[in-house]
Amino acid sequence: MPTTPPLNRLFFKLLIGFWLCSSLTIALVLMLPMLLQSHDRAPLEARLQQALHQVVEDIQQSPDILTSDKLYQLQRQYSKRDRPLRIYLTNDDGQVINSRKVPRSLRQFLLMAEDAKQPISHQFRNELVFGPLSFSVNQQTYQVYGRVPASHPRPWFLYFSENKLLTATIAILFSGLLCGLLAWHLSKPLNSLKHCANALAKGDLSHRADKTTISRNDEIGQLAQAFNSMADSIEAMMLNQQRLMGDISHELRTPLTRLKLSLALARKKGQDTTELSRIEYEATQLDDLIGELLTLSRVTLNASEVRIYTELNETLSQVLDDAEFEAEQQHKQLHIDIDEHLAFEHYPKPLCRAIENVLRNAIRYANKHVNISAKIKNKQVVIDIKDDGKGIDEKELSAIFRPFYRPDDARDRISGGWGLGLAITQAAIQAHNGDIKALNNKPNGLHIKLNIPI
Repeated sequence: MPTTPPLNRLFFKLLIGFWLCSSLTIALVLMLPMLLQSHDRAPLEARLQQALHQVVEDIQQSPDILTSDKLYQLQRQYSKRDRPLRIYLTNDDGQVINSRKVPRSLRQFLLMAEDAKQPISHQFRNELVFGPLSFSVNQQTYQVYGRVPASHPRPWFLYFSENKLLTATIAILFSGLLCGLLAWHLSKPLNSLKHCANALAKGDLSHRADKTTISRNDEIGQLAQAFNSMADSIEAMMLNQQRLMGDISHELRTPLTRLKLSLALARKKGQDTTELSRIEYEATQLDDLIGELLTLSRVTLNASEVRIYTELNETLSQVLDDAEFEAEQQHKQLHIDIDEHLAFEHYPKPLCRAIENVLRNAIRYANKHVNISAKIKNKQVVIDIKDDGKGIDEKELSAIFRPFYRPDDARDRISGGWGLGLAITQAAIQAHNGDIKALNNKPNGLHIKLNIPI
């Protein structure tokens, strides 16, 4: 497998991604105050300086304004001119003495201009505030400030200085976007691999990682390639195993047929002994085992089967009739609840064999009652088969679908068969891209659930 170039390694992608996110966030935090600083204390234009000097000159010519009701008329005096200009006077304590209502913008500007050596200006959202210009009257020091409507839009970044919450929100969203893109870049192929692994675990050996994931030039791409190689090997081994099982079963049938023929000839000659009967019994058992192995191999390889669209009741008609008869012979009841018009594409023979195996097991081990139901739920055909028997140990629920597995010694070959029935059922359901699971009923009994996508 080719070596990943250094810059495409997952380590460097993570490093560069988080480094870039942190660097851009820090750059914004550092640059914003620098941008604001150049606008916080902009030099005062000549016309505004002239306006402040005119106010100071008027007050110094008529100092009684500061000690009479005319002080509150000072704003209106200058506001009536061509350009509305509002004047504010503060004393040594920084208190505005000519207005009972102090605008928020002026309060902010007073804090901003506390240590100003000369008049400055600052543009707020819709207005320009400027000052202070100091002057003295009767040995008292005053400062004069002005406020006029803004003549042009202010720079966009100044909005952030007045809205700290907005600034923090944008910074969080920006960093979240970068981290989200990085997380998506990494999680998307990993989720794809997870789905492939789950499909493989459920028996779909044909599932592979997609081409987009394989073409990545990093460790995830290498992982996808390794996963596909592993899946190819597993699929090849499983197919070879099933073919080998089928080939061996076919080869065993030839000498078995000769053995049965020899038994028939011996009996025809009158050589009917206990030993010959025993040989015939064992030969029959071996023939049944080979038949089961061939069925398992055929269902697993999905050979010579075509999906057809038909109703489930029609497919299972003979199986259900046989199961009802078998239950009656054992003095047990089979309850059937299958939707009348439940139809979907399926393999009739494998599905019949799958349901038959589970039903016969349920009838064999039930005390009195067996239930089978089928319905469509969440775009799946859900088939439930329940009995009221003893159930099995929780630790063995997932193992009962393995070939030749029997839950306990009591279920020997005579009572429990060869241990291939549920393995055939699982193979048949997996051929439909479905899944099967075993659960214990409460208070007792076994519940087999089959899910087949439609």
